[in-house]
Amino acid sequence: MQYIEFGKDKDKVSEIVMGLMRISEMSTGEVLDLIETGLEEGINFLDLADIYGGGKSEEVIGKVFTENPSLRTEFFIQSKCGIRCDPDFTYFDFSRDYILEAVDGILSRLHTDHLDSLLLHRPDALMEPDEIAEAFDRLYKAGKVRNFGVSNMTPMMMEMLNREIQFPICANQIQLSCAVTQVFDAGFHMDMQCDKGIMRDGGGVLEYCRMKKIPVQAWSSLQYGYFQGTFLGSDNYRELNTVLNRIASEKVVTPMAVALAWILRYPGATQAVIGTTKSTRVREAAKATEVRLSKKEWYEIYLAAGNDLP
Repeated sequence: MQYIEFGKDKDKVSEIVMGLMRISEMSTGEVLDLIETGLEEGINFLDLADIYGGGKSEEVIGKVFTENPSLRTEFFIQSKCGIRCDPDFTYFDFSRDYILEAVDGILSRLHTDHLDSLLLHRPDALMEPDEIAEAFDRLYKAGKVRNFGVSNMTPMMMEMLNREIQFPICANQIQLSCAVTQVFDAGFHMDMQCDKGIMRDGGGVLEYCRMKKIPVQAWSSLQYGYFQGTFLGSDNYRELNTVLNRIASEKVVTPMAVALAWILRYPGATQAVIGTTKSTRVREAAKATEVRLSKKEWYEIYLAAGNDLP
């Protein structure tokens, strides 16, 4: 397993992150086996959100920690807040009071006294940076949160927050996979009259994060579209799978490991979030950090996913 430095204390965290969105219906024994497998493979980073399973995903992890207290110190725990799932409709809320309320709920469900990282979950167009700064300051001084980050934010959104908050943004979690490549497409097709030249990330989010030393966390790292399914083995991505299978055979790993290695090949600090609930898959994913793709292999995978270069 390879590691990056994360947050203000430069914690050593794994490049592979275990995303726990889908564990809400699993037993504590099944989840214990899952995260212990990750730990055996060197994965020490767990990613949650208060909306996953309506809070049940955090509750399951909380029960695991209650039954196995020593495990809490083995993991770097990240959760997210800001998406309000009200009976009428879902919306975003980064108000000071809601952030404070949400974190208290997260800590209660997790049966822990602090989060190692808190991300604002998607952008709130009505956010007030000074309110966010006050919430972060209170949470940090109370010992409830150690690091603060964002998800799906553009460079200018992060710049706006940076004018008020006293903490460096610890991460930006964005959608990225071999089959979801918009953050690369616009750069390749800069100044060209084609759809792929459209800046869909607000303009250079990868480059911004790299310059500011903000780790990029890739969610849906094995998916295509917006939760449309995995591209591994999909008939929609036959050429991509042919290339992934060939490279996997050459490097004696699985296609999953190659697909994740493609994400991790980006020169900035990068993590790949996996959402599997199978221990065997966790072991496959962990091998990704042992794979170093050449530039030619990286571009071959990019093109095999249906992309082009000018």
